[in-house]
Amino acid sequence: MSKRKIIKIDEKKCNGCGLCMPNCPEGALQIIDKKARLISDLFCDGLGACIGHCPQGAITIEEREAQAYSERKVMENVVKQGSNVIRAHLEHLGEHGETKYLQEAIDFLKENKIEVPQLKDTQKNLPCGCPGSKVVDFRKEKARESSSGARQVSELGQWPIQLRLVPAFAPYLQNADLLIAADCVPFSYANFHADFLKGRTLLVGCPKFDDLDAYQEKISQIIEHNNLKSITYVHMEVPCCFGLIDVIREAIENSGKKVPFKEVTISISGEKLG
Repeated sequence: MSKRKIIKIDEKKCNGCGLCMPNCPEGALQIIDKKARLISDLFCDGLGACIGHCPQGAITIEEREAQAYSERKVMENVVKQGSNVIRAHLEHLGEHGETKYLQEAIDFLKENKIEVPQLKDTQKNLPCGCPGSKVVDFRKEKARESSSGARQVSELGQWPIQLRLVPAFAPYLQNADLLIAADCVPFSYANFHADFLKGRTLLVGCPKFDDLDAYQEKISQIIEHNNLKSITYVHMEVPCCFGLIDVIREAIENSGKKVPFKEVTISISGEKLG
């Protein structure tokens, strides 16, 4: 068991309408005693496809100790429901950048001699209702814009950027120079894009208001599953920002990998202190 994101159902709000169930191809939900129930942690990927289809607002996502999600167990449920459900599940994984699980699902289909469906363009179609967390890699597009010289171009090369929203298997994390920035830094340091962001993959968080344990878990997962070239942490001079330094160092140490790490401090007046 480890801590991860998983859905939570408020029984007081749930009226048992069942609208969430067709939108959970993984088979994690059932109506029992006139309430929607999460029947097994194994089947819930924590991505929240069911949330936007609950008219009562009874479903949310929490972070808690849970059994590890099993893509193979999920696929055993999914294939029983036919090709349309298989396609919906694969596209759901693709929209969230869960490339590892998507490959596991495709491998399962091939091993069982089940046709792999043609997937629609997940950049344009967002059936799960969560476009804010859809993984997008636009580094090539940015490079073309920058080479034109027509205007100043943002150096941001991917979306999302919030640390807790970025999947550990997002393709733009592989072989990346990772930049972790306290969320006040880009507002305080005028030349943030040119001096820090260019050529790096960005993660943003607030060490004061967010859960450092959750940050440590996510950073550990990212280091474990990706061959990072380096990690740079840019933070403000205020005391609360320094808490993430030890979190990053511990995550690197626990991984057993040799990932170069440096931290940079920015003053509240927007000057680089070192």
